[in-house]
Amino acid sequence: MTTTTGVPTATRSVGTAHTRREGVAKVTGEARYAGEVPHAELAHGWVVLSTVARGRVLAVEDGPVRRMPGVIEVLHHQNAPRLQEGFAGTLGPDATALMLQHDRVPYAGWPVAVVVAETSEQAREAAEALVVRYETEPHDVGFSAEHPDRYTPESTVVGPATSEKGDVESELAASAAVVDERYTTPEQHHNAMEPHAAMARWDNGRLEVVDSSQGTFVTASDLAKLFSLDPASVRVRAEHVGGAFGAKGQMRAHLVLAVMATTVIGRPVRIALTRRQVFSLIGHRSPTAQRVRLGADADGRLRVLDHDSLSRTSRLDEFIEASANFGRSMYDADAHRTVNSVVPLDVPTPTFMRAPGEAPGSFALESAVDELAHKCGLDPIELRVRNEPAFGPVTGLPVEARGLLPCFREGARRFGWAGRDPRPGVRREGRWLLGTGTAGSGFFVGAFPSQAALTAEPDGTFTVRIAASDVGTGARTALTQVAADALAVEPDRVRVRIGDSDFGNAWLGGGSMGTRSWAWAVIVAARELREVLVPGADIPAEGITVRSDTTEQVASVAAREHHSHGAQFAEVAVDVGTGEVRVRRMLGIFSAGRIVNPLTARSQFVGGMIGGLSMALHEEAIRDRASGALTNPDFAGYHFAAHADVPEIEADWVDVPDPNDPVGIKGIGEIGIVGAAAAIANAIWHATGVRHRALPIRPDRVLLAALAAGESA
Repeated sequence: MTTTTGVPTATRSVGTAHTRREGVAKVTGEARYAGEVPHAELAHGWVVLSTVARGRVLAVEDGPVRRMPGVIEVLHHQNAPRLQEGFAGTLGPDATALMLQHDRVPYAGWPVAVVVAETSEQAREAAEALVVRYETEPHDVGFSAEHPDRYTPESTVVGPATSEKGDVESELAASAAVVDERYTTPEQHHNAMEPHAAMARWDNGRLEVVDSSQGTFVTASDLAKLFSLDPASVRVRAEHVGGAFGAKGQMRAHLVLAVMATTVIGRPVRIALTRRQVFSLIGHRSPTAQRVRLGADADGRLRVLDHDSLSRTSRLDEFIEASANFGRSMYDADAHRTVNSVVPLDVPTPTFMRAPGEAPGSFALESAVDELAHKCGLDPIELRVRNEPAFGPVTGLPVEARGLLPCFREGARRFGWAGRDPRPGVRREGRWLLGTGTAGSGFFVGAFPSQAALTAEPDGTFTVRIAASDVGTGARTALTQVAADALAVEPDRVRVRIGDSDFGNAWLGGGSMGTRSWAWAVIVAARELREVLVPGADIPAEGITVRSDTTEQVASVAAREHHSHGAQFAEVAVDVGTGEVRVRRMLGIFSAGRIVNPLTARSQFVGGMIGGLSMALHEEAIRDRASGALTNPDFAGYHFAAHADVPEIEADWVDVPDPNDPVGIKGIGEIGIVGAAAAIANAIWHATGVRHRALPIRPDRVLLAALAAGESA
């Protein structure tokens, strides 16, 4: 049966609040995640991890395990399918994907075998019974700024590892006020609500995968390379993903091993990681050791911004936590120098974690800027005003839609900053010392080419198909709003299907570029569809479909400095008798282009700010030098902010649309965490008069710092 579409009526959905399209399905349990999708004849895999930090596997004694109830197969380096040597995925070389290919053990927690059984319980019991014998070698997991193996690479994933402009040393010597301090951040882990899981099976010569993935097309492309398959023969689906924060942007052990297992046994196989396994197998944020040197004239104008950052990587792959990059776009200075160095150790390879580089880098630089303001006798916001760049501080490129100062102005007004006494340690409420702090935030804006298909259906609705991902961000809802406006129809006439690699090339949900990249493709498709639709004409039963590809449009964007910005504010109460720090309130004002959905956007901002609070006060993974393994790979030992830790948090924005984007979108996924830890650290200094340059700011560190300050006084 066919109907007519009628003449579209004008509508405006972008910029208005909409509840999540999949919200009811999620709260009722109808939404299926990767670990829940059923399939007939499903077998279950369990990963066996190395118990040594460096060495080689001498023997995998799988004979007794193979005779255990329900066991189907035991895969290890001597019998596993062979993978592409020197594999390089979409995001670069990835030796961590080459599991069960050799007898080498590069770190504690490396996969050395996978047991496949009829049930998950049988697989786990057999895996725990499997005896693996090792030859051990001396290992090194000790991260320090003085490590002799540190080096500076030529580049990182996000650009050159170094940048330099002007004469840093001479400008520093001529400065009236100088800050030269070191800041450290610890190893941190993503801990998304949904642990990683994947189901793999072969269907008539085609590999079908359901994975907890931030990017189905990227994952399918990389799987095809790794297993030497025709890309058209690989399909990856991820309709619902329960959080990611960067940990689900690349192929991980559960997926690679599930594909190996289904290839060997000829049945569907699911592997779901435990929480403890996630700590070993999916990457983490590297610890950092940073040195920031700032030099300014007496009036607070920067002569020097020098930021040196050291992070840690594995001996398998080079991953750089490019923390020094944060300052390249934030403030003007006569001399700029940024360096990102790295030291390889016997640890798992770090990976992208929400605002990689910017999160730890902003803690160091924004703390140093606060210190400089105090030395100059200036309000911290005023110092930033005096160093606002007219052009890219390092690149010299024109700056597009920069919103840092508008964020500070609005934030100061809303937070009540004007009445702040700049002196530290003067506000008291009983046993609590009170303080307020602020910090700037920034994150680059980009877009990747994407493809979308848009169909006008005979019932008057429209269906969008795009390999986007929704990791809890509300992307599915935002794309519905974008499509509705582009088609000039109400949102309830639009269906958006995502999370399927068969829908074509699309950027993964990461780098704050997902919605921007996908929306662009949807708008182009909508424009093309409206050109071919004839008002009042019948739509055939199969619908009318157009397909878009934004490769040319994205490539044509002029060279500019594109960034989202924000201003973070925090008020804290500190009990120097117990070391307890309580964040009483936080405010974040952001400039992130046009906000598509205020409801889900505010949730994104607040979630990032909570992550920053957690980073400031709680999160710290401890690696034991003797064993090379983590001492706290679970929620009992790795604490992050819980409900009781989170105060009143308010997030809002100023409207500064990006003129280079058809919707005006910049990106909001990362910006909320950037600067939040620094704002809290600066507030703690304002409360106590004591600087904390090492995260997290634990109670014992507060006590020791207060004791040291008392002794020095």
